[in-house]
Amino acid sequence: MAGGGKVYSFQEVRKHSQRKDCWLIISGKVYDVTPFMEEHPGGDEVLLACTGKDATADFEDIGHSDAAKELMPQYCIGEVDAATVPAKLARAVLPAKGAAAPAPRASTGQGVRLTVLQLALPLLLVAMAFALQNFAKTKTE
Repeated sequence: MAGGGKVYSFQEVRKHSQRKDCWLIISGKVYDVTPFMEEHPGGDEVLLACTGKDATADFEDIGHSDAAKELMPQYCIGEVDAATVPAKLARAVLPAKGAAAPAPRASTGQGVRLTVLQLALPLLLVAMAFALQNFAKTKTE
């Protein structure tokens, strides 16, 4: 960790939300991503949208590559003081003090299956309605 284990309050991290001064909280750690803003493949707007909150879920939902995760230590400047994080965020994302960081979620899986189901179910219903309508027509003729 480049920051020597410094602990920052949530309010302090939240102040750094500009293109020329951008800090993020991911898994309880604080990252100064200012030098990475122009290099980020998703653009600087993606990083700016994650300031002022815990960006762990946003980071994990994208499904970053191993190469991207290997870059993270060079931007780590410390940790966020979990006691200063608003209660809603602390329960939702931040690991408890001394607890292991949550395991990364798979980028494929239930989310993809749910999307396929959301698309396939209406199509199946339309096909069944069409078949029922045609079956009823042939019975009456």
